[in-house]
Amino acid sequence: MNKSKIWLSSPHMGGTEQKYVKDAFDANWVAPLGPNVSGFENDLEQYLGGEAYLAALSSGTAAIHLGLILLGVKAGDEVICQSFTFSASANPILYQGAIPIFIDSETETWNLCPVALENAIIDRIKVGKTPKAIIAVHLYGMPYLIDAVRAVADNYGIPILEDSAEALGSKYKGQFCGTFGDLGVLSFNGNKIITTSGGGALVAKTSAHKEKAVFFATQSRDQAPHYQHSEIGFNYRMSNICAGIGRGQMEVLDKHVSLRRDMHAFYVHLFQAISGVNVFTAPSDEYVPNYWLSAITIDPTKTNGITRETVRLALEAENIESRPLWKPMHLQPIFARYPYYGSDVAETLFENGLCLPSGSNLTEDDRERIATVLRAVLK
Repeated sequence: MNKSKIWLSSPHMGGTEQKYVKDAFDANWVAPLGPNVSGFENDLEQYLGGEAYLAALSSGTAAIHLGLILLGVKAGDEVICQSFTFSASANPILYQGAIPIFIDSETETWNLCPVALENAIIDRIKVGKTPKAIIAVHLYGMPYLIDAVRAVADNYGIPILEDSAEALGSKYKGQFCGTFGDLGVLSFNGNKIITTSGGGALVAKTSAHKEKAVFFATQSRDQAPHYQHSEIGFNYRMSNICAGIGRGQMEVLDKHVSLRRDMHAFYVHLFQAISGVNVFTAPSDEYVPNYWLSAITIDPTKTNGITRETVRLALEAENIESRPLWKPMHLQPIFARYPYYGSDVAETLFENGLCLPSGSNLTEDDRERIATVLRAVLK
């Protein structure tokens, strides 16, 4: 008998999304504007504490791109970027004709290493190239070392573009991720905590930045009765239909975060008696991740030679999706020629790490199937 697919992180509808979408159809608001867009932005602003200004966009990648533009990044500028991340964090640097400078991770949160960050800044300044911005990522929903990274950034006067695409609902010292950077980024791709099928948002600290982002996202149309453009624009605005899905998803966001955290707890319990397997966990109570994806690292010297790939293939044989951790950007063919600062933390994590099924819609039967395979392969 064929076993149904257990996905790494699949969309999870809450039930009210169709109401908002139907309202959009009934009112003929199917363009990239309308009451769902403003409503979704307002919902997000209130969720993040009421002091942020949200611009709903077509993707998180679009938000990073517009963030770089708002921070004044131009062709030839250098932008520091966490190497251990998805390529969407770095691709917009090249969209701008800028130069990515990649930084290694630290071992506590797997995110941007403050020591390597400062070493890179000092070295770039020596060659006359002060970086224009820092892209810091909350990997898998784990807040980066926010205080330490901010201290380095402020010391050299470099703004932070906070990539919180994987961290909606995560907190550090009681404050939501997405609100720590000079600008922030969210993603609502199909595999995220909540989804709009595809979509993202730019998180700004001022209404002026939000308005400028919306201006760029709607083809930079000047105020005129005809179509007039004085700046390059983009088709980056979220549609009213997608925003309607988002409004329904906001009603279950806290529940979805709780269920993801339950999945993390499930893996902690499962592996507690298995030597050589470590579950990626917050370094202290100050960090409250959403655990968008639960991840493990495997030390083959303590598992009788069982590797990350051994486990991945065993799960795949049972129609269960898992995935190696992100391959660092400085090891990617498209980015191999750009500077990199640090040691081998990110590379080691990639070689030994695995993301496990983490969806908020996984059932008890799904968990039992997953546990059966993991116990069998790791014995």
